[in-house]
Amino acid sequence: MKPIGNYLSFFLLLAVASCHGAGSSNPGGSDTSKSAGLTKVSPDVSLTLPTGFSATVFADGLGKARHITVTPSGYVYVKLASLKNSNAIVRLKDTNGDGVAEDETDFGSFKGTGILVKNGWLYASSDQEVYRFKLNADGTVADPTHPEKIITGLISRGEHEAKAFTLDNAGNIYVNIGAYSNSCQIQDRKTGSLGMKPCPILDSAAGIWQFRVDKLNQTYANGVRYATGLRNVVGLDWNANTNSLFVMQHGRDQLHSIFPDLYTDKQNAELPAECMYELHKGSNAGWPYIYYDPFQHKKMLAPEYGGDGKKTAGEEAIDPVIAFPAHLAPNDLLFYTGTQFPAKYRNGAFIAFHGSWNRAPEPQEGFYVAFVPFVNGKPSGKWEVFADGFSGGPKNTASGGALHRPCGLAQGPDGSLYVTDDVKGTVWRITYK
Repeated sequence: MKPIGNYLSFFLLLAVASCHGAGSSNPGGSDTSKSAGLTKVSPDVSLTLPTGFSATVFADGLGKARHITVTPSGYVYVKLASLKNSNAIVRLKDTNGDGVAEDETDFGSFKGTGILVKNGWLYASSDQEVYRFKLNADGTVADPTHPEKIITGLISRGEHEAKAFTLDNAGNIYVNIGAYSNSCQIQDRKTGSLGMKPCPILDSAAGIWQFRVDKLNQTYANGVRYATGLRNVVGLDWNANTNSLFVMQHGRDQLHSIFPDLYTDKQNAELPAECMYELHKGSNAGWPYIYYDPFQHKKMLAPEYGGDGKKTAGEEAIDPVIAFPAHLAPNDLLFYTGTQFPAKYRNGAFIAFHGSWNRAPEPQEGFYVAFVPFVNGKPSGKWEVFADGFSGGPKNTASGGALHRPCGLAQGPDGSLYVTDDVKGTVWRITYK
């Protein structure tokens, strides 16, 4: 059961539907300003937030809005997972201070998930590459049609292909390369198929790779496999307080459908945990050989490798920092460093849970933003649901038919929190007074 505190329910006000112009076939695409003609529409959901917090719809109708980042000057950049008129990066600006974007610019012809501003550069990823754009002093892109390619040739095989990434403060970038498999079976997701050992996928995927941010056209040969044994990581962030990398892993699926004699439908819905890990160079989280059971609080041997739901394993694998319910699909992680929110949120972790598809016959779950308080670099106290209601109601949540699914998180220069949705392309801005 998820802990929910004292929430104030309210109707979101104001939305902005975006327009998109033509682009080009180069990686930058077009740079088409849309500062006029944005249409305000009524929000279609009501969010619940803790007392004192409020939200506005900053922008709406952007398409498959994935990750998001904000410059120190307040420009908001959103990465799209599908092209809108040949563009896949949206730049937004609130020009009059009302909490809603009035100005839009679209560019970048490569679809994907990752985007981040750091030290005067805008970094953005496709499913195979990572690019960077030089920023002007005001936070706009200097040359949107000619990004520099810093990493290329990463594996993308149609499953867990999102190249989410984050940067540290020493000039390194950490890129997720997800496993193109559920559990490294000989026949992927086939009932009764056993696992390959050693798992060949681990050589080039199922981990986090480290590269330099200031070197162009890097490939696997230039990178370092920083951590391994991670099925898929879409949410990750560098924790400046601990000077270490934290990630949210998407746990494996289909324990019952693949091994029906070993696991029940209910176990299928509730196992394994979605885990947060703190990673250091050489860390191994244990996929595909193990999974983490949040009820037994143990690392369990995966059934593809002889497990039966009772055998423990993974002595060489690290333990999670915190374990969440199964199949919630954590799609972003953000450590809050602002001062606008109350003190309990300082240095704590926000997590965007995209929501489940595979908890049947149990109700689907997730579709919210959670918060984990941290003290001295470690979780302190229970995690809680921070922002809920994205799905449009309990029936939509239970069925998995959510109107909105939280995906990306970013902190504004004033300490506000931005949340994206990749169903309708809505961006919310959450503030505290």
